[in-house]
Amino acid sequence: MSATPAAASNSVLVNVQLGANVRIFNFVNAYGCTIGDNTKVGTFVEIQKNARIGRNCKISSHSFICEGVEIEDDVFVGHNVTFINDRFPRATASGRLQTEADWKCETTRVLRGASIGSSATILCGVTIGAGAVVGAGSVVTKDVPPGAVVAGNPARVLRKKAPDLA
Repeated sequence: MSATPAAASNSVLVNVQLGANVRIFNFVNAYGCTIGDNTKVGTFVEIQKNARIGRNCKISSHSFICEGVEIEDDVFVGHNVTFINDRFPRATASGRLQTEADWKCETTRVLRGASIGSSATILCGVTIGAGAVVGAGSVVTKDVPPGAVVAGNPARVLRKKAPDLA
């Protein structure tokens, strides 16, 4: 386990597989996840079990990365980005509180080099293509093509990035 001294004293890291030179700032809650080499995780981030974050990523403060999220290498996640892993969330099932057995975790993928703007919400079951850009405040409800720039609620393709930026 490789973490900054601040993370060791002010963060909760339980059963986390950390790569080399990972920087974790204060008040991070991470458990049962994998974080790749040279990745930076900002303050007040939660990363749940079975989430995977690649190498050379930047996860900005106040973001929520839930179970079922796979983030490849070189990805930027802006401040306050929220991932969702349940297509039909409910508090109860048949009159009792739901447990893990009552729902299906859906996989969400963010491919290499993508960037997600601050306060975006990423619904479950989507893939954000390599080199794509998701605008701040967007709600991503369907797959984002590689190299696309999307924004809005729901997010729509605005244009393709210039080839030198893809």
